[in-house]
Amino acid sequence: MPAETDSELATKPVDSGRGYALFDLDHTLLPHDTQVLFCNFVLRREGWRRVYLLWFLPLLPLAAPKVLGLRQMKRAFCSYLWRMPLAKLREYARDFAREVLEKHAYPEVVAELNRHRDAGRVTILNTASPSFYAKALAEAFGFDHCVCTPVTEMDPMPLFPEITGPNNKHEAKIARMAPLLPAGFDAARGDVLPDSTGYSDSSADVPLLSVCEHGVQIHPSERFAAIGRERGWRVLTPPRPYVGKWGDRLSAFRQALGVYR
Repeated sequence: MPAETDSELATKPVDSGRGYALFDLDHTLLPHDTQVLFCNFVLRREGWRRVYLLWFLPLLPLAAPKVLGLRQMKRAFCSYLWRMPLAKLREYARDFAREVLEKHAYPEVVAELNRHRDAGRVTILNTASPSFYAKALAEAFGFDHCVCTPVTEMDPMPLFPEITGPNNKHEAKIARMAPLLPAGFDAARGDVLPDSTGYSDSSADVPLLSVCEHGVQIHPSERFAAIGRERGWRVLTPPRPYVGKWGDRLSAFRQALGVYR
């Protein structure tokens, strides 16, 4: 049966007098894509789940021409969780969150998060990652709120879990964060959050950083960096455990196989 879940740690509007710190997750708080990193975490414990590759890999060629969209591919990728008891999934999510915080997170970016929290700002993790582990990560990092892609948790998990709302990317991040923002706030009108800073690695998060007074880019691409220079955004380049784009892709491939350490 489905379990009742929320994609946010809290749903009440926040005090607009406190300021805001908005963080993306993948390649921002840590140098990896957490979808494959969590997959690696699970496969290292239950190796038989590599069977998901039998149907997921043939679907990959359909992603580039957009025959299958990100939403469908995300559901297919989550099939490695098939038949997992919900209690086990939640246990894994908690353990994974601790491992990420201890072993994978960028210390420099975590220090930025801690600085904002100590200053009393409202901290929001805003990510496209699935809710079944994103919420645990937000709690481990100490965020006030978590906005993520809502995936229905069932006991046991189905082959292709349902996504019950929009894939939390681009402008969807602003729309889903709306209940946490001051009354009357309108990003389309050009409103900016008071005393606010946004963090991301991706040009997909230009909308997220645009609602903040200050933007911080983590290892930005050339295109994203150009946007940042125009807007006066700061750049952070903490050390990564791989070299360049292809090093990242190789790490992700090993994680999808469950052999990354």
